Amino acid sequence: MGRQSESGDGPTFQAEAALIRRHGGPVAGIDEAGRGPWAGPVVAAAVMLDPDQAPAGLDDSKRLTARARDDLYDAILAVGDVSVGIAPVERIDRDNILQATLWAMRTACDALAPPPAAALVDGNRCPDLPCPAEALVRGDARSLSIAAASIVAKVTRDRIMADLARAHPGYGWERNKGYGTKDHAAALLRLGVTAHHRRSFRPVQDALSVSGGR
Repeated sequence: MGRQSESGDGPTFQAEAALIRRHGGPVAGIDEAGRGPWAGPVVAAAVMLDPDQAPAGLDDSKRLTARARDDLYDAILAVGDVSVGIAPVERIDRDNILQATLWAMRTACDALAPPPAAALVDGNRCPDLPCPAEALVRGDARSLSIAAASIVAKVTRDRIMADLARAHPGYGWERNKGYGTKDHAAALLRLGVTAHHRRSFRPVQDALSVSGGR
């Protein structure tokens, strides 16, 4: 059930169908992007799909090219119920990255209309949701709804980082998306820490100590 990637080994609608049998529908898939970077927000997306209208080629966002993600992003928004939750750096530093991620997931789920009868969450831990939820390890490669959410979250966050890169040139965010690459590490020492860096992350703390808090 559900449309798979062209290779035939992509996500399906089986996990959603199992939840629908127990709780009714619709079922939301929830995923996040940006837990690991040194800079920028963490973004979560929640997506509810009709399996008969799911765009062809849905897959784990990490297995797709940037062009494919952009095309699928538009296709998902055209046929699905989609919402996004964005946890800013301030929340990440205050609550820690795990709690900020769970908050973003809950925010995305809460914004869906109609509300889901149940949810599938990528990973091994569910946020506190207003509906029954099931964690699905490697869910972005197994569930069509989670795969769609992974694409929406990734594209949304990449576009945020591209905008931040234009405002803060030199860190390479248009390429590294805030992850801890060599050019990003060098720029931290050369240019200092911005308001968009996660000061609770050790590499940023180390850069602050070297630069005397700059």
